[in-house]
Amino acid sequence: MTLRLPDANGALRAYEPRSEPLALNPGSAFTSRTVFSAAHVVADPYADTTPDGPAAVDWDATLAFRRHLWAHGLGVAEAMDTAQRGMGLDWAGAAELIRRSAAEAKAVGGRIACGVGTDQLAAGTLDEVRRAYEEQLAVVEESGAQAILMASRALAATARGPEDYLEVYGHLLRQAAEPVVLHWLGPMFDPALEGYWGSSDLDAATDTFLEVIAAHPDKVDGVKISLLDARREVDLRRRLPQGVRCYTGDDFHYPELIAGDEQGFSHALLGIFDPLGPLAAEAVRVLDTGNTEGFRALLDPTVALSRHLFQAPTRFYKTGVVFLAWLAGHQDHFAMVGGLQSARSLPHFARAYELADTLGLFPDPKLAEERMRTLLSLYGVSQ
Repeated sequence: MTLRLPDANGALRAYEPRSEPLALNPGSAFTSRTVFSAAHVVADPYADTTPDGPAAVDWDATLAFRRHLWAHGLGVAEAMDTAQRGMGLDWAGAAELIRRSAAEAKAVGGRIACGVGTDQLAAGTLDEVRRAYEEQLAVVEESGAQAILMASRALAATARGPEDYLEVYGHLLRQAAEPVVLHWLGPMFDPALEGYWGSSDLDAATDTFLEVIAAHPDKVDGVKISLLDARREVDLRRRLPQGVRCYTGDDFHYPELIAGDEQGFSHALLGIFDPLGPLAAEAVRVLDTGNTEGFRALLDPTVALSRHLFQAPTRFYKTGVVFLAWLAGHQDHFAMVGGLQSARSLPHFARAYELADTLGLFPDPKLAEERMRTLLSLYGVSQ
């Protein structure tokens, strides 16, 4: 049977759903790249909450999704932007998420790194920003997870120039127990981060970012770059000190950046690897054999879906990620913390379904089709 899907102009068109999924089996960890999937949280749909209230999380379903990622060999980047940090999940919820996921990782032997930010603080002095970072760093280190130092809205609002970033990050790196990942999240993901590293000039900001790393190379495992600019990432990657990894966060150009060139490659820490998990894992295992063409053949066709999910306003990509998790059967509902399921349109959902189904991402295509029919009916689209 065909589905009638609305396009961007509101017109209905026929689509023939796929009948068979890709055969993608769990597998071992990778050998050529370090790969993290930033993971979403599953809301508790029965909780009596409001969009501006504390997040109500379905912990069983949330941890089950992480086990799914670990089973395919992926690491989990926890309590990051994909988990709706600052867009439905507050620090209290993130701290609980970090503790639970880190314990689960230890139980199953999964790799985990967790976001450290300042989201318990709306604004404040530099001293208050430092203390907020320190509080979160302590929670992550006590959990046994690797720390990812995330960009701070409070620091962006408070810092007077590059010197304040150098001071705050230098202080944190000196006291970090183990090497951390530094995260540069661009304003397309969070407008409040405009001018991060002390300048809206990206060349000047890059120089400050590299200065932080050069002063503490033994405390920086790697950097995650989320600027959606492949050329800039490659240029920065080539300027990193020996031994400091580049983790691409570029959800538009990840196949070419992970594949790399004669001068190096990027590892990965990506939100798009939440819905792409099994397929991405299969592609990296092909890359492990030295077969770059095979890797690109598997991963290049996924870029259209990623660009669709991450289209402007980019920060609402989480809605598409959770929508696909529902269609794929990883959760029983399409509800999100903060009510963020309302952040994208029906034509956006329809195109996301079509692209994901064409790729064979749904383990049970019939279930995905039935759930898509339910959503269409809810919006008044008859079949």
